[in-house]
Amino acid sequence: MADIVIDPELVVWSADAGARDQHPLVVVMHGRGSDERDLAGLFPMLPSGFVYASLRAPHGFGPGFAWFDDAAEEPGNPRRESADAMADAVLAWVRHLPWRPTTVGTLGFSQGGAMATHLLRQGHGIVSFAVNMSGFVVGGVHPADAALATERPPLYWGRGSLDPFFTPELVRRAEDWLPRHTSLTEAVYPGLGHSVSDEMLRDVAAFLSARR
Repeated sequence: MADIVIDPELVVWSADAGARDQHPLVVVMHGRGSDERDLAGLFPMLPSGFVYASLRAPHGFGPGFAWFDDAAEEPGNPRRESADAMADAVLAWVRHLPWRPTTVGTLGFSQGGAMATHLLRQGHGIVSFAVNMSGFVVGGVHPADAALATERPPLYWGRGSLDPFFTPELVRRAEDWLPRHTSLTEAVYPGLGHSVSDEMLRDVAAFLSARR
């Protein structure tokens, strides 16, 4: 598999370079077909005390970008090895930061939500908590799963009741894996499709506030 990298020049930050040190970092990952500017629009609505960094996914998709290559991966069901490699690229970006975050968490929407969750696995010991907004869980057994089942790191998972991308299989996979491997905060929002509502955002903000 070709090396995958996160371009550090394409990151949207919530704080200037001089104000990032000695703060917990939340790595933010957009959905399929979007880019790093999308979720950066949420920064003003998220709790202060964190530094947020919105990354651009490396694979082109339509007018935007994706975390998984549709030419090689089934949408919603990427191979675990591909998710591991993508997570490794994000972790490499974190390691090359010129400062050391006090804590690292992840937040993402859709494919980005799946990435946020998978980074708890591939980034075991580095990533402390995750926010999965309308995202799935990557299939397969990961080497870190046994440790996560004991440690149960905090994770928020929210989705709309009318989200057309959540097949019964994806719901079953998430509902099977998440409660067994995380301290789960789960919410299903009536009438919501594949999007982020004000109510979901309030719940995400409350979850993050509890991590400070």
